[in-house]
Amino acid sequence: MCGIVGYLGTRRAYPVLIKGLKRLEYRGYDSAGVALITDRGDLQVYKTKGKVADLEAYASDKDVTGCVGIAHTRWATHGEPNSTNAHPHYSESNNLALIHNGIIENYITLKKQLEEHGVKFRSTTDTEVLVQLIEYMQKSQNVDLLTAVRLSLQRVIGAYAIAILDKSNPGQIIAARKSSPLVVGIGEDEFFLGSDASPIIEYTDKVIYLNDGDIAVIRRNEELEIVDFNNIPLEHEIKTVDLKLGQIEKGGFPHFMLKEIFEQPECLKDCMRGRINVDQTHVKLSAIIDYKDRLLAARRFIIVACGTSWHAGLIGKQLIESICGIPVEVEYASEFRYSNPVITNEDVVIAISQSGETADTLAAIQLAKQKGAFIYGICNAVGSSIARATDTGSYIHVGPEIGVASTKAFTGQVTVLTMLALALAKEKKVISSNQYSMMVNELNAIPDKMEEVLKANDHIRDISRIFTYAHNFLYLGRGFNYPVALEGALKLKEISYIHAEGYPAAEMKHGPIALIDDEMPVVVIATQNVLYDKLMSNIQEIKARRGRVIAIVTEGDTSVKALADEYIELPRTLECLEPLLATIPLQMLAYHIAICKGKDVDQPRNLAKSVTVE
Repeated sequence: MCGIVGYLGTRRAYPVLIKGLKRLEYRGYDSAGVALITDRGDLQVYKTKGKVADLEAYASDKDVTGCVGIAHTRWATHGEPNSTNAHPHYSESNNLALIHNGIIENYITLKKQLEEHGVKFRSTTDTEVLVQLIEYMQKSQNVDLLTAVRLSLQRVIGAYAIAILDKSNPGQIIAARKSSPLVVGIGEDEFFLGSDASPIIEYTDKVIYLNDGDIAVIRRNEELEIVDFNNIPLEHEIKTVDLKLGQIEKGGFPHFMLKEIFEQPECLKDCMRGRINVDQTHVKLSAIIDYKDRLLAARRFIIVACGTSWHAGLIGKQLIESICGIPVEVEYASEFRYSNPVITNEDVVIAISQSGETADTLAAIQLAKQKGAFIYGICNAVGSSIARATDTGSYIHVGPEIGVASTKAFTGQVTVLTMLALALAKEKKVISSNQYSMMVNELNAIPDKMEEVLKANDHIRDISRIFTYAHNFLYLGRGFNYPVALEGALKLKEISYIHAEGYPAAEMKHGPIALIDDEMPVVVIATQNVLYDKLMSNIQEIKARRGRVIAIVTEGDTSVKALADEYIELPRTLECLEPLLATIPLQMLAYHIAICKGKDVDQPRNLAKSVTVE
């Protein structure tokens, strides 16, 4: 959730760290800080509540010299957002400074033990407990910093990615991870740290992804050393990151979110490239080829995910069940891990996560593996923890998603799930050649149809101005479009802070209809499919209660248009592929309403892009 940057080399550290923090602003945060070992040999920590720009202003008259440093953006978990609780945290002597992503679950116990030994605390965070513990070990055991870190982490319960500086050893950074991502960048006579590759890609594309239990020792003019808790050296492969600087810049758009909405046609082409053949007649996924027998023998699929990825999973359930005839369950990963689920070695668990680092989803994977299930991962981040923890899977290949509210990752996930369903159905021989060819052809046509939907941007912006006043929204859909209603409501909540709920349209009569009046906008996904007449009845029920209807309709529709206050047209497509088109106007509607309300759409309050804590 929080962001980590580190640097050790020959160039000035401070500009590298600040630029890196700005690259990580998409992750969501409430305070920022930096620690530097200056040219004078001092260990200086500068931190403040607010944005990275506030940190820059605060440090503008400070000593920011030096060629080694660590920096952090914090999303509060323990202790309110303020400059005291911001990272980095000093040890009691001010000789150590530490930054930390994650949660130390047993910090209260550790804190009490340290207080009994006379340690004084400045903050109310779990992180300060860790740096104080490391210094206590260093002094009480008379050991070097690496040994103190190893001994301390053996006593810690929880998740962490940490980096630590020692004033007495200015040419060194020690970093470690467990259940929270951390990347080491390898440059020419220099090293970088990042919670992902985005803050360091400007300087190097050579990285090492640390695994759980790894401790990295970064020393000036020496090779990178990685050891485990027992100080046993570990080997790691240097990876080349396929990430371009332009992908993490706005490219002329006012916000990352709008850029990413408009990127979706090209992103889905990238997602399908190499998986749908040039004749558009066949879907090929390497996971199906390599693990065909295991996947075809599955008694059921269990999809685990959180948030937007869970909505994609609901669409995946309908796709796999309707095309393949395999039963599918969809679970919130956060509930699944604590529900004592019945899982056997005949089950396949599909784990979906944009970042590949979602803590609850990772925990669900670990539980399912313990029970013998086969794990299929769907994520966006190459080299992420989920990608490495699963037995096989598929990347969605939509490029980095910087806006906190997910857009292109959702359509990428749905596209991969569609291809997975088609490939499985073909191998199981449960889909006719005509239906298979028709679906493959239509899936391949979706990016061009998305381009048509995006042309409605100005129209949707005008509609948004009308409904900025609203305090509540209702989103209705049926069948494949019910999860789209959930996703549309989530987007509006996330970035405009307007309360919104998504419902199956038929469920409106069982409660939500009581809320409808002339102040309640209702978004209805009323495309021309088998449930069209049912949706027409739902719209009439809304209008009878003076509700304001914004309808998503199929191009050429006349009946719904006559009833709706506002409408947005979609090109005609197969019912099972409608979510890929219907979600786009809902993303734009949320975006433009939030802009009209003056909200920060890329960094909405209280939210983080990568939820690496429980």
